Amino acid sequence: MLYHIRMDVNLPADMDPEVRADLLARERAYSQKAQREGRWPHLWRVAGEFANVSVVDVADHDELHALLSGLPLFAYMDIEVTPLAVHPNKIDQ
Repeated sequence: MLYHIRMDVNLPADMDPEVRADLLARERAYSQKAQREGRWPHLWRVAGEFANVSVVDVADHDELHALLSGLPLFAYMDIEVTPLAVHPNKIDQ
Protein backbone atom coordinates (compact mmCIF):
# COMPACT_ATOMS: atom_id res chain seq x y z
CA MET A 1 0.00 0.00 0.00
CA LEU A 2 1.21 3.48 -0.81
CA TYR A 3 0.90 6.41 1.56
CA HIS A 4 1.68 10.10 1.14
CA ILE A 5 3.08 11.43 4.41
CA ARG A 6 3.95 14.91 5.59
CA MET A 7 6.17 15.13 8.66
CA ASP A 8 6.82 18.39 10.48
CA VAL A 9 9.62 18.23 13.05
CA ASN A 10 9.35 20.32 16.22
CA LEU A 11 12.51 19.92 18.28
CA PRO A 12 12.66 21.99 21.46
CA ALA A 13 14.79 25.11 21.04
CA ASP A 14 16.60 24.32 24.29
CA MET A 15 17.42 20.70 23.40
CA ASP A 16 20.97 19.73 24.31
CA PRO A 17 23.08 19.92 21.11
CA GLU A 18 24.56 16.46 21.68
CA VAL A 19 21.12 14.91 22.17
CA ARG A 20 19.90 16.68 19.02
CA ALA A 21 22.89 15.47 16.98
CA ASP A 22 22.39 11.89 18.21
CA LEU A 23 18.66 11.97 17.36
CA LEU A 24 19.33 13.30 13.87
CA ALA A 25 22.04 10.68 13.22
CA ARG A 26 19.76 7.86 14.34
CA GLU A 27 16.90 9.30 12.23
CA ARG A 28 19.15 9.36 9.16
CA ALA A 29 20.25 5.74 9.66
CA TYR A 30 16.67 4.56 10.25
CA SER A 31 15.19 6.30 7.21
CA GLN A 32 18.06 5.26 4.94
CA LYS A 33 17.60 1.62 5.98
CA ALA A 34 13.88 1.85 5.10
CA GLN A 35 14.84 3.40 1.76
CA ARG A 36 17.30 0.61 0.97
CA GLU A 37 14.59 -1.94 1.86
CA GLY A 38 12.25 -0.30 -0.68
CA ARG A 39 9.68 0.71 1.93
CA TRP A 40 10.45 4.44 1.59
CA PRO A 41 10.81 5.09 -2.16
CA HIS A 42 10.33 8.88 -2.06
CA LEU A 43 11.65 11.37 0.49
CA TRP A 44 11.55 15.11 -0.21
CA ARG A 45 12.48 18.07 1.97
CA VAL A 46 9.93 20.88 2.18
CA ALA A 47 11.97 23.94 1.20
CA GLY A 48 12.42 26.43 4.05
CA GLU A 49 10.88 24.17 6.71
CA PHE A 50 12.04 21.43 9.06
CA ALA A 51 9.61 19.09 7.29
CA ASN A 52 9.42 16.46 4.60
CA VAL A 53 6.93 14.79 2.31
CA SER A 54 7.35 11.14 1.56
CA VAL A 55 5.74 8.23 -0.20
CA VAL A 56 6.11 4.94 1.62
CA ASP A 57 5.23 1.50 0.30
CA VAL A 58 4.25 -0.95 3.04
CA ALA A 59 1.95 -3.96 3.35
CA ASP A 60 -0.74 -2.39 5.51
CA HIS A 61 -1.68 0.20 8.14
CA ASP A 62 0.04 -1.76 10.90
CA GLU A 63 3.37 -1.82 9.06
CA LEU A 64 3.00 1.90 8.38
CA HIS A 65 2.41 2.59 12.07
CA ALA A 66 5.43 0.49 13.04
CA LEU A 67 7.62 2.29 10.48
CA LEU A 68 6.56 5.76 11.62
CA SER A 69 6.52 5.10 15.36
CA GLY A 70 10.03 3.63 15.06
CA LEU A 71 11.42 6.95 13.84
CA PRO A 72 13.80 8.36 16.46
CA LEU A 73 12.18 11.81 15.96
CA PHE A 74 8.62 10.41 16.20
CA ALA A 75 7.92 12.09 19.55
CA TYR A 76 8.82 15.46 18.02
CA MET A 77 6.76 15.16 14.82
CA ASP A 78 3.36 16.18 13.59
CA ILE A 79 2.51 13.58 10.95
CA GLU A 80 -0.26 13.67 8.35
CA VAL A 81 -0.94 10.43 6.45
CA THR A 82 -2.94 10.10 3.23
CA PRO A 83 -3.55 6.63 1.76
CA LEU A 84 -3.04 6.53 -2.02
CA ALA A 85 -4.85 4.60 -4.73
CA VAL A 86 -4.03 4.12 -8.41
CA HIS A 87 -5.50 6.87 -10.59
CA PRO A 88 -7.61 5.52 -13.48
CA ASN A 89 -5.79 7.82 -15.97
CA LYS A 90 -2.31 6.53 -15.07
CA ILE A 91 -0.82 4.99 -18.21
CA ASP A 92 1.60 2.45 -16.67
CA GLN A 93 -0.57 0.67 -14.13
